[in-house]
Amino acid sequence: MPATIKGKTGDLPAKGCVLGVDGCRAGWAVVSINLCDNRVSGWIAPSFIDILSFEQVAMTIVDMPIGLCETGPRACETLARRVLSPLRHSSVFSSPKRAMLAFDKYEDANAWGKQHCGKGLSKQAWMIAPKIREIDDAMTPADQARLGEGHPEIAFARLNNGKPCVWPKRKTEGEAERLALLERAGMIEAEEIYQCLRAEHGAKALGRDDLYDAAALALTARARIAGDALHLTDEARDARGLIMEIWG
Repeated sequence: MPATIKGKTGDLPAKGCVLGVDGCRAGWAVVSINLCDNRVSGWIAPSFIDILSFEQVAMTIVDMPIGLCETGPRACETLARRVLSPLRHSSVFSSPKRAMLAFDKYEDANAWGKQHCGKGLSKQAWMIAPKIREIDDAMTPADQARLGEGHPEIAFARLNNGKPCVWPKRKTEGEAERLALLERAGMIEAEEIYQCLRAEHGAKALGRDDLYDAAALALTARARIAGDALHLTDEARDARGLIMEIWG
């Protein structure tokens, strides 16, 4: 069952809810904001298909690449690094090319990239390749009307009047910095939801940063509906017709 905390009453008239989603060890950390009464919930979904099947969801923003190049960089990532420079730009790493997802070993995917694209694959990107593959297998261009890629550091920068966070997110100071931004934005339940999920699933199921990132992306999903979210894209689409964009 979701960990549910009563939030403040808002004035958004839309029915349903918005979701912020971040990958975690146990699957996917999800934070939901009910658009009618601002009730905030959090839970762990075992698969991305489970998230796509949720009913009454007006918008979902997930911290995972959607839309993959065959060769070359994604412009949305270049734009995100500019927004986060010089403090947090390194948090935006290059997504794998779609062909790399077919490999079973990092060494093979890395070698393919060097041979065909002139650039290999970072180990950070390879570590999340299974989740990227999970999304890529499930997504269609039509889904992007209600489900978008986000980046938590872009989301936090927007909450911080356009300024990137000073501290890395896993440092104590970084956790406090991001929690303060969430609470200032009205997401006063983030730490309590994290503690509830940690007690329910165990300390290794998700990190505090996973939950905070999902919370920031839930706020991004609500801001996208309101027309207030930051939208980084050159409108390019990949070979499957998926637009390559980052919301924050």
